[in-house]
Amino acid sequence: MATIKDVAARAGISYTTVSHVVNGTRPVSDPVRSKVEAAIAELGYVPSGVARSLRARATGTIGLLVPNASNPYFAELARGIEDHAERNGYSVILCNSDDDIDKQLRYLRVLLERRIDGLIVATVASDAAFAQALAGLNVPLMLVDRSLDGVTADRVQVDHERGAYLATRHLIELGHRHIACIGGPASTQVVQLRAAGYRRALAEAGVEAQPVVDCAFTSPAGHAAAQVLLNGDEVPTAIFAGNDMIALGVLRAAAECQVSVPRQLSVVGFDDIEVSRYLHPALTTVGQSIGQLGETAAARLLARIRTPGLSAEQRLIEPTLVLRESSAAPLVEAA
Repeated sequence: MATIKDVAARAGISYTTVSHVVNGTRPVSDPVRSKVEAAIAELGYVPSGVARSLRARATGTIGLLVPNASNPYFAELARGIEDHAERNGYSVILCNSDDDIDKQLRYLRVLLERRIDGLIVATVASDAAFAQALAGLNVPLMLVDRSLDGVTADRVQVDHERGAYLATRHLIELGHRHIACIGGPASTQVVQLRAAGYRRALAEAGVEAQPVVDCAFTSPAGHAAAQVLLNGDEVPTAIFAGNDMIALGVLRAAAECQVSVPRQLSVVGFDDIEVSRYLHPALTTVGQSIGQLGETAAARLLARIRTPGLSAEQRLIEPTLVLRESSAAPLVEAA
């Protein structure tokens, strides 16, 4: 691999002059610049980004830490973050913790070793060690969709409680009274907020809430949970799924149990990932512009990088109910 000294030798000028051309640290005459650029092209020289970042005290990179990159929600979120960062001259380093709290902490250390200019975190769950590490950071921090006790940082979050309330109220207004909820991992703040919205809607309507089913935020987990519900003594007429991935599993379980959706079972999800509109039946879900959420998070982080003294901002995004084909009135009108 060619070095800056090789470029200097090929151009017949000093190493220092080549450095000024590469880094833009001093004016250089056009003929000299042309010689340097020709030598760089001939040798295929690539300037050291690490060395330049050490001089500039900035790397032009931001870290993104997500709990599950295989979940389309986080893929769409990452795309929104990356799009905004790229337009503004930044690169994104993505780390996936696989819903593992220990791995999450290890990746945080890896990102900090890369001297990132800022960090965006969608955390696995509330964890004291991870929260303590974030609280002690000396780089700009942005939390997405989840907060952490003891961590003061910018945060952008969908109103999870309101979204679940809208989903459950929709099912009640259709006439459903036996509405189950497969919520997701109960230890996460997101699930707790969505479960609260589910219960609030039922309480307002005078309908008894069922115990919220605890499972992972995955289609296999949703499938297994729905199998239990659909083969139980009291089969629900509707299921509110804590996210669209769980809802996908519910739809599969309904098909295997020969339960027609929405004729015999209504299903509502949460997130409005892109695939939800291409299912059959297309999934009714609580919508949020995931890409826009990512863009908003990246924009705020870059603003804080440029202006470190900004006060922490908490932004709550209003969700909307997206009506599609998977929800309808129950076969027998509730008494």
